Amino acid sequence: MGKPTGFLEITRHDHGYAPIEERVKHFRDFVVPLPEPGVREQAARCMDCGIPYCHRGCPVHNIIPDWNDLVYRGNWREALEVLHSTNNFPEFTGRICPAPCEAACTLNFNDESVTIKDIECAIIDKGWAEGWVMPQIAARRTGKRVAIVGSGPAGLACAQQLARAGHWVVVFEKNDRIGGLLRYGIPDFKLETSLIDRRLAQMQAEGVEFRPNSHVGTDIPARRLLAEFDAVVLAGGSEQPRDLPAPGRELQGVHYAMEFLTQQNRRIAGQKIPAEQDILATDKHVVVIGGGDTGSDCVGTSVRQGARSVTQLEIMPKPPADENKLLTWPNWPLKLRTSTSHEEGCERDWSVTTKAFVGTEGRLTALRIARLEWRAVNGRQTMVEVPDSEWELPAELVLLAMGFVHPIHEGLLQELGVALDERGNIRADTQDYQTSLNKVFTAGDMRRGQSLIVWAIREGRQCAHAVDEFLMGHSELPV
Repeated sequence: MGKPTGFLEITRHDHGYAPIEERVKHFRDFVVPLPEPGVREQAARCMDCGIPYCHRGCPVHNIIPDWNDLVYRGNWREALEVLHSTNNFPEFTGRICPAPCEAACTLNFNDESVTIKDIECAIIDKGWAEGWVMPQIAARRTGKRVAIVGSGPAGLACAQQLARAGHWVVVFEKNDRIGGLLRYGIPDFKLETSLIDRRLAQMQAEGVEFRPNSHVGTDIPARRLLAEFDAVVLAGGSEQPRDLPAPGRELQGVHYAMEFLTQQNRRIAGQKIPAEQDILATDKHVVVIGGGDTGSDCVGTSVRQGARSVTQLEIMPKPPADENKLLTWPNWPLKLRTSTSHEEGCERDWSVTTKAFVGTEGRLTALRIARLEWRAVNGRQTMVEVPDSEWELPAELVLLAMGFVHPIHEGLLQELGVALDERGNIRADTQDYQTSLNKVFTAGDMRRGQSLIVWAIREGRQCAHAVDEFLMGHSELPV
């Protein structure tokens, strides 16, 4: 490494944020990046450790020590090439990935990890600013046609790789715009849609054809794709939300989180939401049920919409403030995570279960909830309701952010008749990514279940290799 003692001399320094009182007034990105000298200094902290566990922590296997060293030396363009060799969309992962690589960083064992995510984002942002990100157009065309259903990160990664291999790729998307969860599931203050659009323009120049407003299995018969294409990739994501069938679930004011988030993204895009379908947090007591990233996104969106109060409930116990690194490193640790949205104004509570939704005249007014605790029941640790612990929490809008159980089965999957696994996902392995049907492949959350963007990109890339090998008998695409 260029700075062998950097990790001993330099402390971790992250990017900054715009002040809370400013950023909650808009839905734009509010990150304040480090200046270039600061990024190079942070890259110098990389230890050149004998076994870089960050590779193990990163699902796309980013070659992190190499581009850290290149950034430290000022070789930004070469760093971008190394970064792109494993990751199609580092401008997305550099913003919304939870960075399991940093948890696995060797320096994290007894210090603070290298700012891998910040450095990744700085590399790709500089690459776009300098005009280094160009279309990679295939030198020859194979004549093979591939249909990809779904335009989230898995579908887009798969499409870009296959186009670069010379295949004719068509991406079908049920929504009016391309991007899947990237565009309609993640708030603009975390990922602005202009970042998606410029990457789509690159892919179009590479030969990828996008067909929005094309709902395969509803508007377009799924069997038609089998007749018109040499291979079909199912990358529609895991979209069946986990419900909470408590009494009063039918009351007005109880919604799935993704309904709420999608509407706000559409408003920002200039689309009109019919008044009778509007889901707004303005001047309401909002309760978010679910403590993950989607719940956090609901918190930040509710604050920006002017909620009277925001409370986030989690059924699991409150995690410890710090992980026990002796027990968890280099794995992803269980610890309390406070997002920028939480810092903007939110009450959080753990070990809470919802007993009922309470309302009058068909409208939600409160939640009846109770306290839980872990107890030994028949020799097993079980969550048990604490006696006489019920209370009511004012709530005029409840957002269910408890995750997703599996892909939607109605329509596409039922028409094709693909085999499912025991969790309701499409059955396929990570060797050939092929479903129970000939020439039909699957990747991303539709195969593995709800997961991270880095896993989606990895599966999209590996699936592209499998499809290319299926079509051509061999593949030079990276695995």
